[in-house]
Amino acid sequence: MSDTFAIIGAGPAGLATAKQFRAAGFGVEIFEREDDVGGNWYFGRPSSSVCHSTHMISSKRMSQFADFPMPKEYPPYPRHDQVLTYLRNYARHFGLYDVTRFGTTVERVELAAGETEQWKIRFAGGDEKLFAGVVIASGHHHDPLWPEFSGEFSGEIIHAKDYKTPEQIRGKRVLVIGGGNSGCDLAVEAAAHGSAAFLSLRRGYHFLPKFLFGGPLDAGGELFQKWRIPVWLQQRITAWLVSIAVGRPERYGLPKPMHRLFETHPIVNSQLLYAVGHGHVQVRPAVKSLAGDKVVFADGREEKIDIIVSATGYKTTLPFADPALLSNDNGSSRLFLNAFHPQHHRLFVAGWIQPNGAIWPLVDCQAKLMTAFLNAEKTDSAKAKWFRQLKSRGHDDLGGGLHYDRSPRHRLEVEFFAYRERLKKLIARF
Repeated sequence: MSDTFAIIGAGPAGLATAKQFRAAGFGVEIFEREDDVGGNWYFGRPSSSVCHSTHMISSKRMSQFADFPMPKEYPPYPRHDQVLTYLRNYARHFGLYDVTRFGTTVERVELAAGETEQWKIRFAGGDEKLFAGVVIASGHHHDPLWPEFSGEFSGEIIHAKDYKTPEQIRGKRVLVIGGGNSGCDLAVEAAAHGSAAFLSLRRGYHFLPKFLFGGPLDAGGELFQKWRIPVWLQQRITAWLVSIAVGRPERYGLPKPMHRLFETHPIVNSQLLYAVGHGHVQVRPAVKSLAGDKVVFADGREEKIDIIVSATGYKTTLPFADPALLSNDNGSSRLFLNAFHPQHHRLFVAGWIQPNGAIWPLVDCQAKLMTAFLNAEKTDSAKAKWFRQLKSRGHDDLGGGLHYDRSPRHRLEVEFFAYRERLKKLIARF
């Protein structure tokens, strides 16, 4: 019977989880399909969705692991190559390369037969192996969500995941569909490298600058927490400050948001409003249909387009696990805190969240809570029973007082500070 835990994925979530499990005395093996660590930040690899110009949208201060700070010479918002170097140095510092099996693809995860909970993993090629437990840390940016349109398009259509370098759009008339962070970044890219850039938005969004009063915007959240300012007042203060600093979106010709700030995933971009305001990016409503080399929009306008970039997000799927294990019929998470299975006590998911802030510190806390529970299973049956009962109810309210939009893209949304506080309180209970 195995006493080793399998961790699937050597991106930030897998590395942080492996580090915490090893620090707590548990044996781990990390399985990574690529030839090195980095996950989504391993630019140019099939598992990566970053492009040549990608920078973090959460600041260095808020993103770094507490026990492994980013270098002082890094800018407030590091480039993708700096992030990758940081992650690899993290892996070396904590000895994680020694327990990582590269070039290893997981095909199936399932509960093994027997009275004791053990998990069986099947790898590409047919090999199988038993483990004491499994942590799925493969992320949720791997299964592109494509829009459906009537008509046929004679040009090229790609997903944002597949955009890597300016050569793909240079000199072309580019339509970007989607108003998330990736869509806005790509619209700016299209303005810089294409012959014309269009951004299709179904609705209005709030756009937050990366910097406010000379510092990273997200650092202000710590002050709100320190001063114990309620969420509703945080919304009003931030909206007021942003309106003074950059103005309302509709003044630039963008659709007016019909929701309050933070009720959808925040769009952090300091360049889009500039590009729209200078006419470098032309905003259009939703796509109505495709007609050869033209795109017809909901307002009746048509544009000749060479390439469509679909920045329409991802499905919340984990291809090697039975969907019924992790999700309800409507696609929402069955997991307590989006990390703990309600019945299976040694099946975890790390990083299956979409916070309105940095994800790495939250994954670190998730892993600490996982190991605290596993230790209690061995040494404190009362506390272990309490947590088993707590997580048996499944999905928890993670909005921290915010009422998120009900669209599929917000199924994994959590409020950074409320989620972090919830994890810390539960860790303290152990």
